[in-house]
Amino acid sequence: MRLPDEVASGPFSLERGRAAGLGPGRLRGADLTRPFHGVRLAASVDPDLRVRCRAYGERMRPCEAFTHLTAAALHGLPVPSRGDGLIDVGACEPHGIPRARGVRGHRLRPDLISVVELDGLRVVSPVDAWCQLAAELTERQLVVLGDALVRRRHAPATLEQLRAATRRMAGRRGSRKLVRALAKVRARTDSPAETELRLDLIDAGLPEPEVNVAIHDAHGRQIAIADLVYPEWRVIVEYDGEHHRLERRQYGRDVDRLDDLAHAGWRVIRFNATHVGRRRSDRIERVRDALAAAGWTASAAR
Repeated sequence: MRLPDEVASGPFSLERGRAAGLGPGRLRGADLTRPFHGVRLAASVDPDLRVRCRAYGERMRPCEAFTHLTAAALHGLPVPSRGDGLIDVGACEPHGIPRARGVRGHRLRPDLISVVELDGLRVVSPVDAWCQLAAELTERQLVVLGDALVRRRHAPATLEQLRAATRRMAGRRGSRKLVRALAKVRARTDSPAETELRLDLIDAGLPEPEVNVAIHDAHGRQIAIADLVYPEWRVIVEYDGEHHRLERRQYGRDVDRLDDLAHAGWRVIRFNATHVGRRRSDRIERVRDALAAAGWTASAAR
């Protein structure tokens, strides 16, 4: 028997399956998987993170929400993927910690979190997920995640919201690391790669560049919004994503833009995904040379 359309494309509870006309035998069919107790999923459906969360959502208690790495990923934030395939689910006190195969359970304090609905799923807010991850991510990963929260376009949060959340976390596990990360978070970034590049420049002993600065020519016309900028020395550091290479229109704009910047007296050093390891170090030295040629000295920076 073919699955009815209303349950064929995603997970469904036994109750919904019976309401769709599936009998006990059909619900035990070999073409159905059992992601969680009381939940079925067509074997042909890829059980990616969102599908697994929707499956758990079929049995989720009102006191529960998705948390930590799972919440951050559902919000589309740049976090490392889980190697164990588990999903993070928390329950607000005084309810018991969620326990199920495929779930990493957590206890939540209602006064420390806010829960939002995302595509029908109960998920802690993006800022709460950032705070929860302070205990398991590195400081650099928290900076990358923090930058994504206050990014230039469609920012899920503000710096003040991050500051307030950090204050609420005082004394809890990972709170000191979160404070250190917050000090390095910058608003108006465009990508995790841009953040990583900014941190690499600083770690190499170079001054911190400004983020996404509007550049104007001698007539006041805006000619670019540059990724990482050293205005004092008229040096720009750019990270080119794949679209700079693959999109013909973008490539054409880049050619004109680089010419305009050079004409206005700016030195531009470009990075892309191929600049890793030794090639990245050599490229950072190119930035150092450009700054030094424009009058920057390491002793002055100290």
